[in-house]
Amino acid sequence: MYSQGGRGEAKLSNIVKSYEDGRTRRTILSQVNLTVKEGGYAAIVGPSGCGKSTLLNIAGMMLSPDEGEVDLCGTNVTKLSPGKWTKLRKEQIGFIFQSHQLLPYLKAGEQLSVLLKTSQTEVQGLFQELGIENIIDQYPAKLSGGERQRVAIARAFATDAKLILADEPTASLDSERGRHAVEMIQMEVHRRSKAAVMVTHDERVLDLVDTIYRMEDGKLRAV
Repeated sequence: MYSQGGRGEAKLSNIVKSYEDGRTRRTILSQVNLTVKEGGYAAIVGPSGCGKSTLLNIAGMMLSPDEGEVDLCGTNVTKLSPGKWTKLRKEQIGFIFQSHQLLPYLKAGEQLSVLLKTSQTEVQGLFQELGIENIIDQYPAKLSGGERQRVAIARAFATDAKLILADEPTASLDSERGRHAVEMIQMEVHRRSKAAVMVTHDERVLDLVDTIYRMEDGKLRAV
């Protein structure tokens, strides 16, 4: 399923997000600004619970900010309807979740061929690049955590999404496979003029990104 048009770009301006915490309100993001342009690959690092995944969810239109503006792929999405959010998410964003989110009743290859109408040739090519061609006909329950993660990465690449959002993509991979996965995101971004934002604790792969940001106390700063 391929989309046309749209730039690979994400711009979040003055983002504020807070949650109720008992009788008080806790600010998770405080006036956060982030811009990743076409062909750019950014990593966000920081301690657990600092708001990295919250920011990624806002960038992916999974969560709305309390304040601020969100521009994705050339469109200001801040005040669009939920239906338009869903359409843009489907057409313009490729997600790589830490929790994989594979459908248990579809084989590994079918996660792409059935859900995304990806050709069998392309599925085989992606699986081969990721070193998982041997599990193409296996169900998720039979796969290791690392294999499921690589299927999720293949699924993100199978769309013509202009923006890739990755939440701890190396979490269930050993160092060699984790680095290879991040290298593949890097190649996808640079070769096809996409943009990518990766949340990670894995400092061993930070040399592969263009820009590193640190999230701390609700603030985001370039490293």
